[in-house]
Amino acid sequence: MNKVIDLDNNINSDAEAVNKKDLARAGHLQQKSLPLVSHIYTADPSAHVFNDKIYIYPSHDIESDKPLNDDGDHFDMRDYHVFSLNEPDAKVIDHGCALDINEVKWAERQMWAPDAAQKDGKYYLYFPARDYDGLFRIGVASSNQPEGPFKAEPSYIKGTYSIDPAVYEDKDGSYYMYFGGLWGGQLQNWHKSSYGPEQYPANDEPALKPRMAKLSPDMLSLDEEVHEISILDEYGNELLAGDTDRRYFEGPWLHKYKEKYYFSYSTGETHKIVYATSESPYGPFTYQGLILEPVLGWTTHHSIAKFKGKWYLFYHDTMLSGGQTHLRNIKMIELTHKEDGSIQTISPYFN
Repeated sequence: MNKVIDLDNNINSDAEAVNKKDLARAGHLQQKSLPLVSHIYTADPSAHVFNDKIYIYPSHDIESDKPLNDDGDHFDMRDYHVFSLNEPDAKVIDHGCALDINEVKWAERQMWAPDAAQKDGKYYLYFPARDYDGLFRIGVASSNQPEGPFKAEPSYIKGTYSIDPAVYEDKDGSYYMYFGGLWGGQLQNWHKSSYGPEQYPANDEPALKPRMAKLSPDMLSLDEEVHEISILDEYGNELLAGDTDRRYFEGPWLHKYKEKYYFSYSTGETHKIVYATSESPYGPFTYQGLILEPVLGWTTHHSIAKFKGKWYLFYHDTMLSGGQTHLRNIKMIELTHKEDGSIQTISPYFN
């Protein structure tokens, strides 16, 4: 697989893409939503409604001396802040550092996109980081408050690997974790839960699949073996590796609307947030369409939450830093499900 990134003009140039140079040079486009947080750089927002408030669990971007490369070494984040809003247009509260990498015994670096969940009045923060062998694992920390601070378990969750944990609570009280990311996320190195050399399928072969597993009742471990998730086209065939406009790359999220499961994710180098649907949290999921058009910056990562009867998309771009790939800012915008259950595509900018 060719993984060359054009870091000087780092989003695709089709009709839907935003041109970074135009934005930086002349303010050619206007943003539809403003950054929620401007005093620090934030990305990968996972949003949940706890105690009638919106809580957002993003990663915390920082300046790094690491080189820019396809493995994402320049994304060298080391802690998490939790943010809350009483209403969508209310002032955003920064609750401070909720967890630092120095408080995680097994983790060496790169605390990437997290997620959170609550059960029986306790709150859980799920996060990826590289261990001292250089492998991404997923850890968990807990708190009695949604904003933390969180106390990490002494080791990562056994059986987990790669990045981007997203935890979904089903109506029967079951919790499921979805995860996995290509390239720097190392998903291409994992085969039947064993780490090995990179293996990418050919363009005409089924794409690499996201992973999921049910969580145990204590929320601290997996309750079953990790499953691969199939994403199908309109004919019932698995999406192919060469179908980069639709195949999975990273950033999974699950929400439910009218008894149907919506699995959404990033397509990576084509910079889209897309979605597929299923009757089961295990899939298979059938591809449906585009949620978010490309944003300024190479990465795109999102979450979807319902608050007081309305749905919202939480995402990031690099408007605040003028387009610097590793210095991002979180945003939110209303999301609409149409009468037929499809999601209305969102354009993040005005032309």
